[in-house]
Amino acid sequence: MTPPDAAELASLARRRDELRTKYVHPPATRPPTNGRGIHHAAFICSDVEQTISFYQGLLGFPLVELVENRDYPGSTHFFFDLGNETLLGFFDFPGLGLEPAPEGFGNVQHIAISVSPDSHAKLRARLDELEIRYDGPQRGIPESMYLRDPDGIGIELLSDPRMWFGGEWLDGRDAPPPNRD
Repeated sequence: MTPPDAAELASLARRRDELRTKYVHPPATRPPTNGRGIHHAAFICSDVEQTISFYQGLLGFPLVELVENRDYPGSTHFFFDLGNETLLGFFDFPGLGLEPAPEGFGNVQHIAISVSPDSHAKLRARLDELEIRYDGPQRGIPESMYLRDPDGIGIELLSDPRMWFGGEWLDGRDAPPPNRD
């Protein structure tokens, strides 16, 4: 697969602009969401203890439940507390011979998890100390770093939970965020 050339990039940019104009409404006219947030997202892991060591031991998200999966005997279903009543869940499926999933349509590109600025700095220092590879900051966004869990799931740790899209804050504030073009 070859990357798009200049003409294709321009066409894709025009299409994004068309979609943005058609579907993204200004904050003042945007209807309220029906959602209350994500209760949990569930993923498949290859090794329960390795996953616990990463999310609880390294990143500091407490394990809050670990039970047998009610839909598959022998499988473990467990959850980490991400704060604000949001959980990150995992299953293992021993005996199914599952393989790592390639990045593609319908798969997860990454999970963005909000952490406090203090926790973000401590996590970055811990990753550096343990020589665990991460990417970031990227595109002038100092509060963002990316790493992969033991099964290759992309994790973004964000120290600023406010969302900045298309030149405006999601909640309609006017001032640009610091350190952004």
